[in-house]
Amino acid sequence: MRTPSWMTLKSRVSATAIASSMAIAALAAGGMLPITAAHAQSAATARGLPDFTDLVDQVGPSVVNIRTLEKVSNNSAEALGMDEDMLEFFRRFGLPVPNVPRQRSPKGGQSEEEQPRGVGSGFILTADGYVMTNAHVVDGADEVIVTLTDKREFKAKIVGADKRTDVAVVKIDAKGLPAVKIGDVSKLRVGEWVMAIGSPFGLENSVTAGIVSAKQRDTGDYLPFIQTDVAINPGNSGGPLINMRGEVVGINSQIYSRSGGFMGISFAIPVDEAIRVSDQLRATGKVTRGRIGVQIGPVTKDVAESIGLGKPEGALVSAVEPDSPAAKAGVEAGDVITKFDGKAIEKVSDLPRLVGNTKPGTKSTITVLRRGKLKELSMVIAEVPSDESAKTKAGNSGAGKTPSGTLENKALGLTLSELTSAQKKELAIKGGVRVSAAVDAAARAGLREGDVILQLANVEVSDLKSFEAAWAKADKSKPVNVLVRRGDWAQYVLIRPAK
Repeated sequence: MRTPSWMTLKSRVSATAIASSMAIAALAAGGMLPITAAHAQSAATARGLPDFTDLVDQVGPSVVNIRTLEKVSNNSAEALGMDEDMLEFFRRFGLPVPNVPRQRSPKGGQSEEEQPRGVGSGFILTADGYVMTNAHVVDGADEVIVTLTDKREFKAKIVGADKRTDVAVVKIDAKGLPAVKIGDVSKLRVGEWVMAIGSPFGLENSVTAGIVSAKQRDTGDYLPFIQTDVAINPGNSGGPLINMRGEVVGINSQIYSRSGGFMGISFAIPVDEAIRVSDQLRATGKVTRGRIGVQIGPVTKDVAESIGLGKPEGALVSAVEPDSPAAKAGVEAGDVITKFDGKAIEKVSDLPRLVGNTKPGTKSTITVLRRGKLKELSMVIAEVPSDESAKTKAGNSGAGKTPSGTLENKALGLTLSELTSAQKKELAIKGGVRVSAAVDAAARAGLREGDVILQLANVEVSDLKSFEAAWAKADKSKPVNVLVRRGDWAQYVLIRPAK
């Protein structure tokens, strides 16, 4: 129960005295004292709610409203919501289009006008006019209007926008502006009070407050979001998340909602990540990121235990791009990357974040777990192309004539055959065995005809003979981990042998 705001210090002392008297009485009666007198005093002394008024006065002038406009053809059929043939009828006979005013510019039969496109928020980074906001706030805008708290309006120039992190920087022609203070996100604690200022639904300078609900929320490749329960709605995007010291710790960016409105969960981009992006945008107008050329996935608990990793951490390499830094360094499908430049990869999303923040051309090291042993590899980081697309080849591991010789393993439900040299060349592998049929245990594990087995129980498989040797040493009372290649992708699969 919340302590009433009118409760005085005298009332708190009285409550403490009563609690202490009850505790002494309990001792006299031979009962157990569950808490100390100090604990009782602490519990009885309620903490007051924070006052945000000074913070609003301090940070409010640094928050801006952002409106965007786009140019549209004001007599196109699409803009008027009318069938093109019907619009042509009115044009041909010189009749006014219903519910639409006459066009202002008859030149060429078409004219353009600026229409409101969206509204958002932002905050002043520097006194000379750099403003930070979300990339989705200014995306596709033909004109950006920034309004300060003193009602001055400026046409802003888009310096740069990065869709991957949803960070953008715009510039207005002004001097002596009140810039925000940047906070230390590493010191932000779950449960800490925070405040947001923005323009929800176009309502300028609206203030909401709440607490930090969680940190390091993974909702994107490059962003460990801050989760809060601060009320955020459309129009708040790009506004600052502020701690109780008046420092910006995040950019309000997303909400979790099934209705389109606020449902108690909102997300902010950590300001340290945003500053790294904004520095590059201000310097070059674009963001340069590093890449190593691997496709990765999470490591499950069962797989982690079966390959000797202990706990589910790291990034499982499912494919390696040809001629990429990873390929040149010797990274193989099935490797589990546990460290990058000495930093632990606790979850799969850590790797793209660390690699992406590394300058291209940097020499880096990664630590991989391969067949139960750790191995350190060196590589030179490449650059992510700006027009990079996530295209993968649909490889066919069944190409070529299968050589004679098959192996049937009833306990695993597998019928296996040797790989042809053409199949090995196509998949860029040195060895393995091809699945000719998968039934029972193998089928339940998800294997199918055409798959290629590269490892069995942490032992490399180069041919049928090596598969038999690995199976002979495997613990058949437990699920057996199998590294399977399918097309260009590789993943671990656990097969539970039949008894």
